[in-house]
Amino acid sequence: MKVNGKHIGFGLTGSHCTYEAVFPQIKRLIDEGAKVTPFVTYTVQSTDTRFGEGEEWLQKITELTGIEPVNSIVKAEPFGPKTPLDCMIIAPLTGNSISKFANAMTDSPVLMAAKATMRNQSPVVLGISTNDGLGLNGVNIMKLMAAKNIYFVPFGQDDPVHKQNSLVAHMDYLLETVETALEGKQLQPVLRTNS
Repeated sequence: MKVNGKHIGFGLTGSHCTYEAVFPQIKRLIDEGAKVTPFVTYTVQSTDTRFGEGEEWLQKITELTGIEPVNSIVKAEPFGPKTPLDCMIIAPLTGNSISKFANAMTDSPVLMAAKATMRNQSPVVLGISTNDGLGLNGVNIMKLMAAKNIYFVPFGQDDPVHKQNSLVAHMDYLLETVETALEGKQLQPVLRTNS
């Protein structure tokens, strides 16, 4: 199913080093005709790193989508009952947010939007970026993989020699994953080598 005419939520969590890979994917969704509403965690809003300042990323996503990011749980909640999304994407999804989402914790606008979307039986697409995906967070990833209406952008080890537990989504597959998720299917294979 194509994304043209679909209302898609796009949530950013605090994997700042992954934003450069994610922003072109947001543009692809828009170029394909989707309306993209951005959601950001408090970490995204308030953290300045060597990869850029929080305020700078907020400005970039506002310019790209033409919509101010949803930046509070109160603002995110209506995307369940009043303004339903056709699909909610979280990319990058950090290990911290993976753990919270898998255990039904809602402490950010991004997770609120994801839970609101699940409430409507619509797909939630996850593009993971975590240093402990093959460590303590492995159980949380598997829990989410087994959940209804949750789909994963294919992922793999990004540096198996130096960071053996690290997993990162292949963000180039994001659009294809969303299109497949809108049909109620998981894009396969989910596990892919980092070539």
